[in-house]
Amino acid sequence: MEKHEIKITPTNNEAILKFESNQFLIRNNSYEFKNIDEAKPSPLAQQLFYLPFVKTVYMAQNFVAIERYDIVTWEDVQQEVADQIENYLNSGAALISESQEANKQVPVTVYAEATPNPNAMKFVANKKLTVQSKEFKSIADTEDNSLARQLYQFPFIKEFYVDENYISIQKHEVVTWEEVTQEVRSFIREALAQGVQIGESRYESKAITMDQTTSPTAPQREDLDDVSQKIVEILDEYIKPAVASDGGNIVFEGYEEEKGEVRVILQGACSGCPSSTMTLKNGIETMLKDMIPGKINSVVALNG
Repeated sequence: MEKHEIKITPTNNEAILKFESNQFLIRNNSYEFKNIDEAKPSPLAQQLFYLPFVKTVYMAQNFVAIERYDIVTWEDVQQEVADQIENYLNSGAALISESQEANKQVPVTVYAEATPNPNAMKFVANKKLTVQSKEFKSIADTEDNSLARQLYQFPFIKEFYVDENYISIQKHEVVTWEEVTQEVRSFIREALAQGVQIGESRYESKAITMDQTTSPTAPQREDLDDVSQKIVEILDEYIKPAVASDGGNIVFEGYEEEKGEVRVILQGACSGCPSSTMTLKNGIETMLKDMIPGKINSVVALNG
C-alpha cells in the first residue's frame, strides 16, 4: 500500500494550518472537533487534543487542519504535528470509526455539463474524485478494477481527464453526446456509489505545475529558471481556474529564452477543441507579455 506523505500548507488564517496527504482520508464527509470529547469518533483527533496548543481539529477529503491557541507559533511545532499525523495514517489505524462513517453517508449525484469542445462532456460529482489531476489517453493507462478501466467499456470514449470533482470525457465522432450522455452519467454515478475508485494513471505527462503532480521524469519546478517559474505561477493562478470551469486544464511544458517562446499543454476538454487552441494561445500570450515584459514573444499550445 502506498504510504501517506504529509505536506504542510498555510491558510488565510494564521492560527490554522493544513496537513495535506497525498491520498484520500475521507471520501464523502467532513468533520469538526472542538474538544477531546467531541473527537470520540476519531482516534487521531483525540490523540491530537493531547497537544496543549490544539484548539480545533478539522478533517476532510485529503487533509487534517488544526487551529492552535496562541501559546505557541506554528514554526515551533508544525513538523512535530506533521510527523505525528503521518505516522498515525501509515499505521493503518482508522481515521473515523466505521459506524460514524455509515451514519453520514451522502447519496452520490452526478450531472453532465457541456463544454466549448463539441466532443467533450464534463461529468460533475458531489464528492471529491481525486487528490491529484490525472489523464487517461487509452485503456493501457488504466489499472485493473478501476473506474477508469471500466469507462473504456464504452467504445466511443477516446480519452478523459479527472480533476477534483469532475471527469472530462472526450469521445470519438461515431456518436453524439445527445445519444450517450445519460448512459455515461448513470454509469459513473452508480460506480461511485458502489465505491469504485478512479485508479492511478500510467500516462506520463511532461506538464509542470505548482503542486508537482507530474511525471517522475518531468523537470521539477524548483529546477526551472526564474522566468519559467513565473510563467508557472501565472498559469496556475490566473489561467487554470478559468479553463477548469469548462472541463479543461492548461499546464506549462517549457520556455525557450532565445526565442521568447512558451509551450503549454492543453488537457481535458481543451485538448483538441477547435476553438480553444487559438483563443487560449492569444489570451495567455497577451497576459504573459503584460506580466513578464520583454521576455515573451509567443505561446505555442500543444494538445495533451
